[in-house]
Amino acid sequence: MRTGRAVILHTAVVFGFLIVAYRLTDLMLFDHERLARRAQQQHTAVEDVQVRRGIIFDRMGRELALNLDLESLYCDPKTFAPSWETIRMLAPLVDREPQKMLSRIPDEGRFVWIKRKLPPETADKVRALNIEGLGFVTEAKRFYPKGDLASHVIGFVGIDNQPLEGIELQYDKYLGAKGGKVFRERDASGRTLSSGISAEAKGNNIVLTIDEVLQRIVEKELDRALEQWRAAAATAVMMDPYSGGILALANRPAYDPNAGGSAPGFEKRNRAITDCYEPGSVFKIVIGVGSLEEKLVTPNSLFDVSRGGIEVGGKVIRDVHKYGVITFKEVIQKSSNVGSIMAGMRLGKENIYRYAKLLGIGEKTGIDLPGEVSGWIPKPEHWSGTSLGAIPIGQEVAVTPLQIVRAYAAIANGGYLVRPHIVSEVLSPDRKTLASFRDGERRAVLSAKTAETFKEILKSVTEDGGTARSASVDGNLVAGKTGTAQMIDPRTKRYSKDKYVSSFVGFVPADNPRIAMIVVVYEPKGQIYGGVVAAPVFREIARQALSYLNVPREDVPGKQALLAWR
Repeated sequence: MRTGRAVILHTAVVFGFLIVAYRLTDLMLFDHERLARRAQQQHTAVEDVQVRRGIIFDRMGRELALNLDLESLYCDPKTFAPSWETIRMLAPLVDREPQKMLSRIPDEGRFVWIKRKLPPETADKVRALNIEGLGFVTEAKRFYPKGDLASHVIGFVGIDNQPLEGIELQYDKYLGAKGGKVFRERDASGRTLSSGISAEAKGNNIVLTIDEVLQRIVEKELDRALEQWRAAAATAVMMDPYSGGILALANRPAYDPNAGGSAPGFEKRNRAITDCYEPGSVFKIVIGVGSLEEKLVTPNSLFDVSRGGIEVGGKVIRDVHKYGVITFKEVIQKSSNVGSIMAGMRLGKENIYRYAKLLGIGEKTGIDLPGEVSGWIPKPEHWSGTSLGAIPIGQEVAVTPLQIVRAYAAIANGGYLVRPHIVSEVLSPDRKTLASFRDGERRAVLSAKTAETFKEILKSVTEDGGTARSASVDGNLVAGKTGTAQMIDPRTKRYSKDKYVSSFVGFVPADNPRIAMIVVVYEPKGQIYGGVVAAPVFREIARQALSYLNVPREDVPGKQALLAWR
């Protein structure tokens, strides 16, 4: 009996060991990968990498775009079961109607966004409701601390920080950073253990050529002009004529990039580079430099414009005022259409086209902003019978404001066409220089003699007898040109009788230029002439800008020594 019990007990023990051995074999050999994955899931926390875009600075290191940490509200549908009264309290905090908010929550799943990137005070109010099934995730939100300042330059991003306009879009490869996931170890209680790995990805920083102070000056004066002349829009571009660095670029109307997604399209248009217009008399630079460079005229060459008009292709073009016999210098100074057309006939259509191209008309400037258009000037073989009377005075051509200020910068800098640019440096997150664009591209397009001669002519435009006396700056000489052009009526496809573009473009101080600038006012009411509408805006901007830049007055004794030292 005892022997039988011993056999049974022995058999049971052996059988038990066999079961354990089989199970161990199964776990170690056949189920190892599944269990290892399960163990890893239990002891590893997975976190999304927070992407922080690089900071955008102005040229003096002032922050124009940065990041804020905000909380985003989500819902776990499986545990979310609030009362109707709670829903009514929650809905206005997340800008939803109660019923619409509930309709966004699915019956299945474990995660759905309720509201992204809540203001801190709103997040606190939601948290105080203590609703089960709601949670928060910290996200980085792009923030533009200066509001609408330089909005057409900086641009904006979407809810997921995707670039949509301006520098944010153009330089996304630098500003953006790759996201992803990071794995962290955690203890038995679920607490995350530090691994020394950052769950944050930072983009590189961008330094602009824009100066916040100059930008504010430009925008303030454009706002005043818009109000004074009840204009539809206005644009101004201020540029370093030697490097091509854009010191200020503004358009009105503007928009707040903090709410860029809801801004209407016409507010977001960067008119300085995306809108073409017929420039009018500021285009006479082409006839001026071409005639001088080809030695067809000198500043003292005489033109008889006493008839007050000239017929070209069956169309009569007239001067605003009748003049007698005037010099070529006076043709530009007084903006005589008749004299300009006469000079254009001497120059010929092939040369007009060639010098327009040399000055960058009808081609993109290459500025590092999205959306630039090229404008256009017809090739000589496509000119109509009236083109030789229209093109020399800035009709039948289309330009952007940036193209025109670049052309005048070539006079200011001694004959070089520069490439405008808006970014000077790319910096790593720890502020080390990764790329520098301070040395702008340029190419010689005119002789220094022609540039200097035409500069002297442009100086006379802002002196007594010129069309832009109101552009003169007390203490410093200004060289520039006015423009007044009829706009095309989109309904009739003809020139409008009451819609004009008024402009002034120039540089200051004329003999040692620090800034080149164009001011364009679209559809002013009450006055239309560039010398009346745009020139005073140029003066006020230039006066304040020269003071800010510590440019000495030219009528102060010792000025020449100071300029030589500089």
